[in-house]
Amino acid sequence: METILPTYKDPLFSILIIFFLAFIVAAVSYGWSLYKQQKEEGHLLKFLEKFDTSECVLETENMPFEIHMLKPLSLLAKAFENAGEYQKAINIYLYLIKYIAPTQGELELLERLANTYLHAGFLERALTLYKEILRRSPRNKTVLKELGIVYERMHQFEKAREIIEPLQILGEETKDLEVFLDFSALKYHKTLSIEEKIQSLTKILQHHPILYREAFSLMLQLDTYKAWQLLDVERIDEILDILWFLPNSQLDFDIISNHKTLRTLYYAKGYLEKVHLESGHFNIDILAITRYHGFYEAELHFSYLCSHCKQSFPVSFHRCPNCMSLYTLKMEEHIAKASTQTNYSLL
Repeated sequence: METILPTYKDPLFSILIIFFLAFIVAAVSYGWSLYKQQKEEGHLLKFLEKFDTSECVLETENMPFEIHMLKPLSLLAKAFENAGEYQKAINIYLYLIKYIAPTQGELELLERLANTYLHAGFLERALTLYKEILRRSPRNKTVLKELGIVYERMHQFEKAREIIEPLQILGEETKDLEVFLDFSALKYHKTLSIEEKIQSLTKILQHHPILYREAFSLMLQLDTYKAWQLLDVERIDEILDILWFLPNSQLDFDIISNHKTLRTLYYAKGYLEKVHLESGHFNIDILAITRYHGFYEAELHFSYLCSHCKQSFPVSFHRCPNCMSLYTLKMEEHIAKASTQTNYSLL
């Protein structure tokens, strides 16, 4: 019997023990990974139940899923999102996430779904999804930035600032974001007096001239007189639309009379009777000349371009509505037929 079974001193016995232990460890590891995967899938399905909605118009409940449908349906969802058909895009993303494996781009689709909720204005849902993605992938810089944008949209600026340190650890430049959050927190602060806001705004602008357009607009809301004192005639092009749409009651004619660009601008607008035809700004001069010759049916129209994603928008923005970039506004003006009502303000 002793010649059949190896003794503990036999090297073969030691090798068998090692192989046996390796097999046990591999089996336990494999079983644990399967358990974690099943648990994660169950968690995801339970998690996604919170986002199902009866408002979706596409019937996907009984639609069988095949892997080759992933790419075309993803493209279709993106097309719906770009067209503003957010509910359709959301429905497709939910359908795909429920059926694909984690290795087939599950996190990417979760991020797309969160972005769709963000663009559609469902901030609480976007917030929940971004947190779920970061739970699985904490070093995702893009999702960290998007989570900060959600907090910013919800006016939770202290929470938005909490995103800055992780981004810095991950090597991101955050100076512009910090400045923007400081300005936004000041703008929406509920307890500061007008005088305190003006003092803080003046300090911010001294150190961060990139905020000139935002600061001038906010100052007009706080104190019209001090806003005009803040006017930089060398930077009129940056605030031309704000100046154009100011009502007569908010104009400082003492300051306007000292600058030819402003004189011509408000002559073209119809606020000044004395003729001024030279501003150095082509469109303003053309408009002033047409008014001088008795043509009153023209005015300035404005469009707003993002210099980062090149998308154009009919209204001004601080963050690009499409790519969410900061300080990428490029304003363009052109002469068009006057609308029936023009005396409104951008403030």
